[in-house]
Amino acid sequence: MKRTLGTADAVVVGLGAMLGAGIFVVLAPAAAAAGSGLLLGLAIAAFVAYCNATSSARLAALYPQSGGTYVYGRERLGPFWGYTAGASFIVGKTASCAAMALTVGYYVWPGHAHEVAVAVVLALTAVNVAGVQKSALLTRVIVVAVLAVLCTVIVAILGSGDVDAGRLALGDDASAFGILQAAGLLFFAFAGYARIATLGEEVRDPARTIPRAIALALAIALVVYAVVAVVVLAQLGGTTLSSATAPLADAVAAAGLPGLVPVVRVGAAIAALGALLALILGVSRTVLAMSRDRHLPSSLAVVHDRFDSPYRAEIAVGVVVAGLAAVADVRTAIGFSSFAVLVYYAIANAAAFTLGRKLIPVLGTIGCVVLAVTLPATSVLAGVAVLVLSAAVYGLRR
Repeated sequence: MKRTLGTADAVVVGLGAMLGAGIFVVLAPAAAAAGSGLLLGLAIAAFVAYCNATSSARLAALYPQSGGTYVYGRERLGPFWGYTAGASFIVGKTASCAAMALTVGYYVWPGHAHEVAVAVVLALTAVNVAGVQKSALLTRVIVVAVLAVLCTVIVAILGSGDVDAGRLALGDDASAFGILQAAGLLFFAFAGYARIATLGEEVRDPARTIPRAIALALAIALVVYAVVAVVVLAQLGGTTLSSATAPLADAVAAAGLPGLVPVVRVGAAIAALGALLALILGVSRTVLAMSRDRHLPSSLAVVHDRFDSPYRAEIAVGVVVAGLAAVADVRTAIGFSSFAVLVYYAIANAAAFTLGRKLIPVLGTIGCVVLAVTLPATSVLAGVAVLVLSAAVYGLRR
């Protein structure tokens, strides 16, 4: 495929994937797990994400191809580990796509969330088929709109004078296990930088652009997450936040600013759209890479003559995501996605371990394993079942 994306485009794709997931979806279940330890959970998730991003950036510079850790695992650890990484990414991020589509539905038309989610998936699939440049342009508009909404919310809540810094203190409701579980859930929000690596064949000067874009996107997202989490937690407190269905909307309402609630809801829908657009983009590129190696039907590896997009892979991903969005539950999808993506990054760190400078890959691998096993039991069991099934399919095909 053609290399048309620069550093700014790659950063925007990563931010589009991260901002929608973290701010409007994950804070409430993470607070339910960690209580007043939410910010500590965020710090742990950010550290694990940093280790993973560092390993991914080094590998992406060496292997600037579509597929991300599927390619890195295959080249550094062997075909089975590459296959396992690719299967984890596709399955986990397909669940993420469904969660983001449903988030749009719940904010736009709560009574018909599933129908809206299906329509949104099909529409964004059509955008992606038209070419990555159009996807990057739409994502840039979405990211700017979301950042504007978040800045408005932060300034408005701080200006209300109703925040209580005492709610940020670590209380008796925080446990080590709960904090780790919250970190695992919050990691779902940081995983968007993987979309940058999966676009390896469409980025100009990938050896420089991809590492730089990953570092910038992660740093910007971390600053945004930290500020929003502090403001919302100081406004609502851990107990109220844990039961919130729309944390930012509830925070501005509690601050005596009900006029901003519709603005927050529109911002949430736009953010989820940006995340969904980038997610479909990344999953389809991994499908492309695995189809080239015949782990998936080779017909999905065809690139469109006019749009230079893997249109068959994108259509296939869109159809599957639309089917899931018609029946899935948001919180279940988040936990399952987090488990699968943590497995994906554990393999990325293991691959980076073979390159030398081993401390970061070791810490990243340990972090991924610890966060994965502390997720809700249903997410862990479902994730293990999928991994065992994928391994069985690989063995039968061999």
